[in-house]
Amino acid sequence: MPRTITVGLDGSPESRAAAEWAAREAQLRGLPVKLVQAWEAVPEPMARPPLPAAGTWRHGTGKVPRETADGLRLRHPGVEVTTEHVTGRPAEVLVRAAKDAELLVLGSRGLGGAGGFLPGSVGLAVVAYAERPVVLIRAGEQAGDEQEKDQAGTRSTAAAFRPVVLGLDAGRPDEEPLGFAFDAAARRNAPLRVVHGWNPPPYCLYGMALEPAVEREVVRGDAAIVTEVLRPWRQKFPDVEVVKESCYGSPSPVLIDASGEASLVVVGRRVRRSSAGARIGPVTHAVLHHATAPVAVVPHD
Repeated sequence: MPRTITVGLDGSPESRAAAEWAAREAQLRGLPVKLVQAWEAVPEPMARPPLPAAGTWRHGTGKVPRETADGLRLRHPGVEVTTEHVTGRPAEVLVRAAKDAELLVLGSRGLGGAGGFLPGSVGLAVVAYAERPVVLIRAGEQAGDEQEKDQAGTRSTAAAFRPVVLGLDAGRPDEEPLGFAFDAAARRNAPLRVVHGWNPPPYCLYGMALEPAVEREVVRGDAAIVTEVLRPWRQKFPDVEVVKESCYGSPSPVLIDASGEASLVVVGRRVRRSSAGARIGPVTHAVLHHATAPVAVVPHD
């Protein structure tokens, strides 16, 4: 049984935007879409009169995923769409749903700083614990936002895709984010922009300046490492144009800036469990809150 592009749906504009993005992604991947609505049951004393509002009843009966599915089938006739209405805590339901998904798609919870978006508590919990890639879509995301401008200077779904941007941890690269980013770029016939940060030698922590010659050597050595990391993936995806970009320190500012001209931003999340719970990581956390393009968070060891 093939995996699905699974969407967490709650009837909000951002979750509907996520459903539309998922349908477009399903067309690129040749996969079905599953719309999952998590409905948290009201405790018995609270379930008594007054009766719930009409909108609440509508969400609780599964009408929202059915209506959304009908719309997707009309707009994307080649995509198979199914629905699932599950009772339970939304974050827990969606983490379970992600296990059987190719990827899980969620809507954002509104604009954050620098024009980005806030994923909300449920979204952050799902990103932190999901075992499969999670893609977050901001409210108002349109198909044309992922394409370059046409000759008239407007966004068009007939134009080429904008680049896919990958945040690469050159010191500890992992196959999952790399494979996801190269595959996404290949399916979109888009360039892949690889952003990676480099750190100065330890003695700079004590206030010693980094000499220009030493800096050039550090940058050159970092570039050589990245070239070797990318080599097998460039051989596997020879048609993907790769652009490398090195930056000093954390790559998050560069990734956030690059999201303004990207069709998709891909970042990793190292799977770590501790007494404090799962962690998302500072770079991924910053990108989630400030990027203006869809963000794919790919878990890896």
